[in-house]
Amino acid sequence: MTDETPTAPEIEFRSDMTVELVRSSAHDSDVLFAARVSTMGEQTLESAQAPESDGAPKGAGLINYLMRDRHGSPFEHNSMTFYVQAPIFVFREFMRHRMASYNEESGRYRELNPVFYVPAENRNLVQVGKPGAYDFLPGSPEQYELVSEATRASSTLAFDAYQKMLEAGVAREVARIVLPLNIYSSMYVTVNARSLMNFLSLRTKREGTHFPSFPQREIEMCAEKMEDIWAGLMPLTYSAFEKNGRVAP
Repeated sequence: MTDETPTAPEIEFRSDMTVELVRSSAHDSDVLFAARVSTMGEQTLESAQAPESDGAPKGAGLINYLMRDRHGSPFEHNSMTFYVQAPIFVFREFMRHRMASYNEESGRYRELNPVFYVPAENRNLVQVGKPGAYDFLPGSPEQYELVSEATRASSTLAFDAYQKMLEAGVAREVARIVLPLNIYSSMYVTVNARSLMNFLSLRTKREGTHFPSFPQREIEMCAEKMEDIWAGLMPLTYSAFEKNGRVAP
């Protein structure tokens, strides 16, 4: 019998983001019973404890009023947990928003998978303008080829160094220091609707918003997926958010 040399994991390059809804307790009716307690007190207990009936709850006018006049706390009585896979540089931007609970996989406790981000050909590459108001324009074929080749080469070299250290018995928490920011990680994000609206107002670029934003495209890709999921969970709240300029109440 001969010893078999372990096969090195195959490196994967991706240009997309993963966002999945893990669990939720988020309905338009959550906003309504929370708001009505201010005028109805204990009379709201029955509606708060009852399961949501088929179809959208009545109350679009109240939800719009709360959104328009920025009565924010009723939008906090709900919860959504998302599973996100994205490059580490995207997670660093996520965690600037201290409005959610995060738990990320740890390179101290597990060997990281060789999955790396490389921009797709439709990703704008050229930055023009002044700080705070940049525009990003398409790159040339030569620029895209340079970005793609350099990203793939440096990622491959870094992961090879990581593997060599692990094989030599170096601790995972030390070996990981050579890995680049475009390696994918995964995390759970738990957030309520009010906080999610704040996140979306800053991490999506939309025409007609009260306060224009200029997000990095990669975190916007995650935000767009989260927005699509939330819009299906709380359609009246989402409609009011859109109607009132995408400003978090």
